[in-house]
Amino acid sequence: MPTPLLRNLEPRYYVDPALHAAERQAIFKRHWQVLGPVSQVAEPGQYLAVELAGWKLFALRGKDGRLRAFHNVCRHRGARLLTEGNGRCEVLRCPYHLWLYDQEGKLRKAPWFGEDPGFDTADWSLEPISLDTWRGLLFVAIDPETSLLDQLGDLPEEVADYPLESFAAVGSERFVMRSNWKTYTDNFVEGYHIPGIHPAFHKVIEFEGFETVARRGLVRMTAPQKGGSIYGGKWLWMWPGWTLSVFQGGMNTSRINPLSVEETELVYHFYFADLSEAAAPHRQRTIDTNVAIVREDFGICEHTQRNYASGAYRPGPLSPKHESSVAYFQGKVRDALDQRRAAAE
Repeated sequence: MPTPLLRNLEPRYYVDPALHAAERQAIFKRHWQVLGPVSQVAEPGQYLAVELAGWKLFALRGKDGRLRAFHNVCRHRGARLLTEGNGRCEVLRCPYHLWLYDQEGKLRKAPWFGEDPGFDTADWSLEPISLDTWRGLLFVAIDPETSLLDQLGDLPEEVADYPLESFAAVGSERFVMRSNWKTYTDNFVEGYHIPGIHPAFHKVIEFEGFETVARRGLVRMTAPQKGGSIYGGKWLWMWPGWTLSVFQGGMNTSRINPLSVEETELVYHFYFADLSEAAAPHRQRTIDTNVAIVREDFGICEHTQRNYASGAYRPGPLSPKHESSVAYFQGKVRDALDQRRAAAE
């Protein structure tokens, strides 16, 4: 019997708000997400506040040196405590009604609340979430179904020979794309589009030697390099939505974050070994080159998203040479949604 033809996901997976809502619960609530370098919260009082698939979250290093993470939601009437980004705070004071929390998330004061025998500040601590670190990177999970190390799968082995911790974070970039997070991920995990979408990139790699391999929890892409390339020739995508790519003297990571069914945020961090002033131009060229390649994907992803929404697209075939990784990713999405449906029955 011939092997069945691999086909792309049905367009409803990219445009249906109900499926997007199910993915938030089955995938983004239950799995670990990278927040970039742990150096963002290296000192007591430093915090990082983010939005993750619609949830407001923050990580904070306390005066005791411990890292903790919480929902960025006041327990009183749901106000946001900290604005998104990096900052410092000694105490957490809600800007709405000035409820005051300590760095362990405990409610310390509810000013002008009044007397109520049923109200006890001990009952109204911030809602915690899980936090972990791995090789200098910071991760959070709202309700993880497994440990971070188990979710990382084959990644520790894949990057065992790379000195990740020796690279210091020196810059970040944020992008917002008008496409579903899976539209972008489908694009990231295959190199088939490189000749058409990334002509400058195509010139500095041996495209005939481009290889895509799905491993446990990740997709590895490699290509022999030609002269003049800034790349290290290894690009990794990890379930459910983050990437790690190595280049000469450093690496980058990114978080693929669904803002809505048709909008995706990409948060990139760039890390380098050489932080000298003399190497500053090289670092900036490397960042600019990476950013340009990311932006080249916007147009094709956004047009594809609109075609999915139009009703004119029916699932096409996936290349066995270049797109088996797309099938791997899409299979994990289907499996997560199926498990959620089965649990609900």
